[in-house]
Amino acid sequence: MTTASGLTYPAAISRLLSLVDHERRSATAGPRQKRIYDLRSIARLLRRMDDPHQLPGIVHITGTKGKGSTAAMLESILRAAGCSTGFFSSPHLHSFCERIRIDGAPVSPETFADLVATVWPYHLANAADPDAGPATLFEFLTAMAFRHFKDIQTDASVIEVGLGGRLDATNVVQPAVSVITPVSLDHMAILGSTIGAIAADKAGIIKPDTPVVIAPQQFDPADGVIHAVAASRRAPAIRVADAVSWHIHERHDYGMDLSIHTHQGDYPVRLPLLGDFQAANAATAVATAEILADHFPLTRRAVTFGLNGVEWPARLEVLRHTPAIVADGAHNDHSLASALSTLSDYLPHRRLIAVAGFSRDKQVTAMANLLAQRAHRIIAVRSRHPRSLSANDTAAAFRDAGLPASRVAAASDVAAGIAQALNAANADDLILATGSLFVAAEAREAILDITPETYPDLTPALP
Repeated sequence: MTTASGLTYPAAISRLLSLVDHERRSATAGPRQKRIYDLRSIARLLRRMDDPHQLPGIVHITGTKGKGSTAAMLESILRAAGCSTGFFSSPHLHSFCERIRIDGAPVSPETFADLVATVWPYHLANAADPDAGPATLFEFLTAMAFRHFKDIQTDASVIEVGLGGRLDATNVVQPAVSVITPVSLDHMAILGSTIGAIAADKAGIIKPDTPVVIAPQQFDPADGVIHAVAASRRAPAIRVADAVSWHIHERHDYGMDLSIHTHQGDYPVRLPLLGDFQAANAATAVATAEILADHFPLTRRAVTFGLNGVEWPARLEVLRHTPAIVADGAHNDHSLASALSTLSDYLPHRRLIAVAGFSRDKQVTAMANLLAQRAHRIIAVRSRHPRSLSANDTAAAFRDAGLPASRVAAASDVAAGIAQALNAANADDLILATGSLFVAAEAREAILDITPETYPDLTPALP
């Protein structure tokens, strides 16, 4: 694999993995250093790179639930309107290249390696600066994305927050519009133990005098906090629950037919995503698109076509029929409860067989209790992610939740768990791979014959 820089893709990944990676570090491992919560380092790094984050047409998105789906919808809408798009999101399912996308497609391994080689000298200079410091892996990837979007001059860039908002590395941007999707309890060891505290952190992406679209919130404290921050910054706030209405006409195993109505018109949509909550995400995307119409030629036709063509894998994704196999990255009890409800509405089945694995720092007991109430059989697995709970500990959580030992098994990995589930399933059963995005990703690999990237848990620091 030849690259312009001479750096191979495997060598580029090794460089990345030499950086501090908080995605692979357990949130229960102790408090994070103050340096991680400081935007000065990423700002200095970008300044050394001639501020590639100063881009036109940025959509900046945060939230606990639905931010990835909403971001994917907006990128698809912008592309349907004829815009060249950049899309930065995390984590990836199968390859680091997925995190930086151009016009809907991941960058090539060669381009990715060249971006690592380009940013690396700036990182080393930053690391030697006592007022900055070495970049974390996420900061480095953020800088790579901005550099690439600036180099190829994308018309619009959809930037998804990695964690929280206020002190996330992406929060150096000046967007055309900010978006906050539903806020719930997650990453409490980092963002705070209450809905209000978490909402305040996520509301940190709101910029003075810049429109913010606020998705329907499940919890009143989140709604109040976000609106208070918007008011304090004179940011026009568009409350989707007030500005948009929607109606689901029919549910299918491939998605739903719905209509979305705003004061500007009606949008008939055939959304290829499962779950009634995706209708609210689509309404949020439409409200955002109408603001972006001041910057881009976003006609109603483009909005409808973009929503009709959106793809967002591993979120209630049907991988196979007869028996149905669904991969879903639900990683907290709220998301899992929503997924279980959706399966009953969209994919009627006789028995549910769950292939489940959890991260150690998530609500394991609550999720185990939910699945134990619904599943005929559980196959406990562990994904490759270093934060994953062992299959035996996961199986024990289900037995503690009241499932008889005869209905709980453990498998060596996700692929083996899928094989066990298929052996136990009848044609009218449904197999659900869930508990973390990493389990969902490995289910996709097993069913769709995808070869993933694998990484060592520890990598020596590189000079």
